[in-house]
Formats: sequence, C-alpha cells, structure tokens
Amino acid sequence: MEFLEVIAKRRSVRHFNTKVEVTDADVTALLEAGTAAPTAGNIQPWRFVVVRSPEARERLAQAMGQRWATAAPVVIVVCVDPRPCAARYGARGEELYAIQDSAAAVVNILHAAVDRGLASCWIGAFDDDAVRDAVGVARPITPIAVLPIGKSAEAAAKPTRRPLEEVTTWL
Repeated sequence: MEFLEVIAKRRSVRHFNTKVEVTDADVTALLEAGTAAPTAGNIQPWRFVVVRSPEARERLAQAMGQRWATAAPVVIVVCVDPRPCAARYGARGEELYAIQDSAAAVVNILHAAVDRGLASCWIGAFDDDAVRDAVGVARPITPIAVLPIGKSAEAAAKPTRRPLEEVTTWL
C-alpha cells in the first residue's frame, strides 16, 4: 500500500473481529515500525507492553474501564521512560521530547497496522497508575497510549477534518 493511502485509510476503530488472530509477525512488524520513529538525540524513550493473554487483557479492561478496547486480540500499551531524556535535555527533555518521541512511535504503529490490514484506536483516556499496575510497569515509566490491535469489524467512516485554510498560516 502506498504511504499516502495508508494515511487516508487510518481510522479509529472500536469494534474488532475477535475470530481473526493477530500474528506474532504482525506484532513484531508494528513494534519495529514504532522503534523507527524519530527520537531526540536517538534516545528512544519508548517502552512497549504487548498484552495478549485473556487474563492480562481483563486486568487492563478493569483498569481502564473501557472493556471494548481489550476485546481486540492484542493490545499494545505504549509507555515512556523520561529519565534518559531528562539526563540529556533537562526538564524540556523529560516533559516534552520523551512524550513527542513516544507519540511518534504511536503514529508509526497505527500506520503500520493499516498497512498490514489491521486496525486500531489511540486511547489516552485512562488512569496512569491503574494501567501501570495492570501491565506491571513501575514509575517513572508512564503509559501514554493504549492501542487495541485487530481486524476491524466495522466500516468506520472517514472523519471530517477542518479545512487547511482554518488551521494553516503561511508567512
């Protein structure tokens, strides 16, 4: 699939075909795409937790209060370790670069999923401590996104976007 087609086809999907498995090869390809993201100083502060087992997905569902998200056969919890960015860049590295880098990894994972015929949704509405406990990561590592991954069971419509003239300033 061409890159711009991948971008155009990406949707936030909330219903997954639970009969279609996501292979380990798929998951590995998504994680490799995540680690190919740009990163300040090549620090790579992202950390990934792959949640596959029904028991782990149930713990995550309880922590998030969003059961639909864990109906997908795989859930990737994208986390950030701010320490290496803080060590090199101080407060700006900890509070901005580490988050930017990890968010770039999320976008790469979302696009790689589309390229492999899969779907996802970027979830950021959750309690950090509850999700941290559910997936077994310790502070200061912080979950920033939960990505259910699976085959879409819905025909998600193309979302409307604000016109370029409304969001762009040319100087």
